[in-house]
Amino acid sequence: MSSAHVLVVDDEENIRHTASVMLKRAGYSVDTAEHGLDALERLDARDYDVALCDIRMPECDGLELLAKLRERRMSTTVIMMSAYADKDDALAAIHAGATDFIEKPFRRDELLFTLQKAIERRRLRAENAELKRVARGDRGFAGIVSRSAAMEKVFATIDKVADYRSTVLLSGESGTGKEMVARALHTRSSRADKPFVAVNCGAIPEALLESELFGHVRGAFTDANRDRIGLFEEANGGTLFLDEIGDMPTALQVKLLRVLQENEIRRVGEGKTRPVDVRVIAASVHDLSERVREGFFREDLYYRLNVLPIHLPPLRERREDIPLLVEHFTERYIEITGAPIEGVSPQAMRVLTDYGWPGNVRELENIIERAVVLSDTAVIGVEALPDIVRDTPDDLRGVLMSNELSIKKSTKTLEAILIRRALEETGGNRTAAAKLLEISHRALLYKLKDYFPDGVPGDPKSS
Repeated sequence: MSSAHVLVVDDEENIRHTASVMLKRAGYSVDTAEHGLDALERLDARDYDVALCDIRMPECDGLELLAKLRERRMSTTVIMMSAYADKDDALAAIHAGATDFIEKPFRRDELLFTLQKAIERRRLRAENAELKRVARGDRGFAGIVSRSAAMEKVFATIDKVADYRSTVLLSGESGTGKEMVARALHTRSSRADKPFVAVNCGAIPEALLESELFGHVRGAFTDANRDRIGLFEEANGGTLFLDEIGDMPTALQVKLLRVLQENEIRRVGEGKTRPVDVRVIAASVHDLSERVREGFFREDLYYRLNVLPIHLPPLRERREDIPLLVEHFTERYIEITGAPIEGVSPQAMRVLTDYGWPGNVRELENIIERAVVLSDTAVIGVEALPDIVRDTPDDLRGVLMSNELSIKKSTKTLEAILIRRALEETGGNRTAAAKLLEISHRALLYKLKDYFPDGVPGDPKSS
């Protein structure tokens, strides 16, 4: 229970203090609010598992707060507190979505039991959803095909955080499926019937990105001949996925930080702000903490985005998923193309499983589509696979499967592999090898001396 966060909302200071002391001693994390508007500010700033809320308060009472939470599609469980005379109101609140109610004044054991029931009910709902998925025999999760232990951890995290309003930061190599995870977070949340809007921050010119995100008014700049809403307003009530957030210009990072803190946007050229209710999910192939150290990314924005981090493992670290993905994509493209394909041969499957997949799932999908279209036989064989997959030498496969991200080191290894293959192709003729490599003979000699100080294995001129 110590991990549960509770917000106590009551206009009476002694009630707030008493409940807070009881809950903290029981191991809960507790904050307090004097009325509904104060509670909304706190709920916008962070997520709470349970709100323990009085019925009658000034400015914004418990029923109004409950309505606002439902309008904003917040997942916080609400327990109403009421005096005996307010019992009918408390029952009305139950019908409006509150989980339970407790009469004031309450005893410690009564309060803790009611809270424990609410949290247990919340946990059981999540577990039941997972059991239904397993019972259906789903090969994946919300459209993501996987049975690996690494991805099961990702799925468990998605289920745990999907209904929270906090920002999520997805990290992982290109092609690992960050947008699919973002969509899974959206579809498994209470915002599922609202818009999911995705934008690649690195694909839009810097001069247009602010207008794209926040919109503009007529006359704000050249060619702005009408008002236009931005992606934040388009996603209002739903989810906005900011892909490649690490490429966002520094000046715009300041404005994004303000939106995340204030939940309001200002269109370009407009003097007033507009409220928005958007759950933001960001993603980057860059290590954002490194970008912060290098001065390319604001530290305060990084911490604001990195509330709920999820890392997606590369395909080479979950090889048990490769046959499942091959089968999935083969079935998909047989259906799309109508190709008379029956499956993939064991030899081709072995080659696909051994390959390093630097482009991850996206690369695998593209190669299977190509194989389905080009295969001359009913069963996709090794010959239907591209050279890069079937002819990858062991040393190059080692590069692709490694965690080495240094371009300088990887380029040196790749050049050594190509030089060795060119010499094998030309029977050791260095002039001919240089032509194949499209470098000068002198450059080849320098590289041979640098990369193979003891001579190239198998090269007669090195003996």
